[in-house]
Amino acid sequence: NIILLTCDAFGVLPPVAKLTPAQAMYHFISGYTAKIAGTEEGVTEPEATFSACFGQPFLVWHPVKYAQMLAQKMQEHNVNVWLVNTGWSGGRYGVGKRITLKHSRAIIDAIHSGELKQAEYSTYGVFNLQIPKTVSSVPTKILDPSQAWEGSAQDFDETIGKLAHLFQTNFKEYADKATPEIIAAGPEI
Repeated sequence: NIILLTCDAFGVLPPVAKLTPAQAMYHFISGYTAKIAGTEEGVTEPEATFSACFGQPFLVWHPVKYAQMLAQKMQEHNVNVWLVNTGWSGGRYGVGKRITLKHSRAIIDAIHSGELKQAEYSTYGVFNLQIPKTVSSVPTKILDPSQAWEGSAQDFDETIGKLAHLFQTNFKEYADKATPEIIAAGPEI
């Protein structure tokens, strides 16, 4: 298993999603997370940030090259790739609640035990992610951010649209070397 960690302060990414190889490459290249208070000096409110391959300052080559190397290793070793979000559920920062450490640990345990490999999945809208319908010791409601959202459906749609737009804008920097499959693995608005 390969686990890509993110901290979504918008509250619209699921706590766990199983990624296709193209999605794994897209999310690896994107390197999305949020800067939150206490992680960097001067940060008082969470803000979206993208760091290619989750380590952009240290990259020697174009991020697509690293993503292709990742995909090659994924295929060689027949691994599953997971996007695990330890950020917010039920709403954005200030409205929703942080996904608890207890639930994040249960998700990681379910990945490592093979439970999620055998799980039943549903497709999650704009990001086209595969999210499990159940995970042991995790409330079903939080697995689908649209169901956990405490605000209006319009507010949810606007918030997920905003994050999707940020992803698309960020990815323009890498699209020149990305395959059509990688580009298509991003969010659609």
